[in-house]
Amino acid sequence: MAYLFADLVFTVVALFAFFHALSQRVDAYTAAERMTKPAWLGITGGGLAAMLLFDPGTFGSIFWLAGLVAVLVYMVDVRPKLIEVQRGPRW
Repeated sequence: MAYLFADLVFTVVALFAFFHALSQRVDAYTAAERMTKPAWLGITGGGLAAMLLFDPGTFGSIFWLAGLVAVLVYMVDVRPKLIEVQRGPRW
């Protein structure tokens, strides 16, 4: 039961991360000094795919975990920088 809940919650987070990466401007990634937009679309999309294809409680859990780590890196590192860059200077 706990695996099902964690899988559902983190899959929703991965879906959000992918669509957030998709909706950002291309130049924002360069301005934030992060990898390119296509790279992050691949990373978040691959993470989402891994989380959809593999179950966290089975043999494929290492792939599920790798997908989760990829998505969380985007959420805690890249997403805040993109928001900061697109917001402009704060006085």
